Amino acid sequence: MRGDSLVDGLIVEFDKALRTLFVPVKSVRVMPGSELPVAELSDSERHESAGLMRVNHSGEVCAQALYRGQALACRNDSVRSALEHAASEEGDHLAWTERRLFELNGRKSALNPLWYAASYSIGLVAGKFGDAWSLGFLAETERQVESHLLSHQQRLPERDRQSWAIIDQMKADEIGHSHLAERLGARDLPKAVKAAMRVASGVMTRTAYWV
Repeated sequence: MRGDSLVDGLIVEFDKALRTLFVPVKSVRVMPGSELPVAELSDSERHESAGLMRVNHSGEVCAQALYRGQALACRNDSVRSALEHAASEEGDHLAWTERRLFELNGRKSALNPLWYAASYSIGLVAGKFGDAWSLGFLAETERQVESHLLSHQQRLPERDRQSWAIIDQMKADEIGHSHLAERLGARDLPKAVKAAMRVASGVMTRTAYWV
C-alpha cells in the first residue's frame, strides 16, 4: 500500500510540474492593468519589457516548484494550508506573467524545466529541516523577490504601465506571504544562507533574461 501511495504521489507531482511548465495557466483574479490602454512601445522598449517579464515568469515557475516541495515535506497542517494559499496566489502571478509575455511577443525561458527541478529540490530540502526553518526560507525568499520586483519597476519603460501594474500587485502579494510566514513562526536564516540565496537568484535572473 505504501508503494502505491508513493507512486500516486509521484504521478501527482509530475502532473503538477507538466502543467506548470507546458499548460497555459488560468488566473483566479483579474490580471492587473488589463483595463489600461495598450501601450505603444518601441522595439527596444518591448525587448526590455519582454526580457524582464520572462525573468518574472521563470521566478513564478520557481515559486510553484518551491511551494510544492515545501508542502510535501511539511509536518503541520496549518503551515501546509498557508503554503498552499500562497501557491495559489503565485499561480495567478504565473498566469499574468505568461499572458503579458505573449502580449509583448516574448517567449518563455527555455531553462524553465531546470529552474523547476532545482527549486523543487530546494523546497523539499528546506521542508526537511522543519516547519520553522521552511517558513524562514519562505519569508526570506519573498523579501528577496520583493526587492527584485522593485528593481524591475525601476527598469521598465515608462509607457509600459500594464507590466508595471502586474509587478505592483505581485509585489504586494509577496509582502503578504512574507508576513504570513513570520506570523506562523518563521526563523531568521543565517546570513550565509541569505547570501547564497541572493547569488542563486542572481544567476537565474541574469540567465532567464536572455535564454
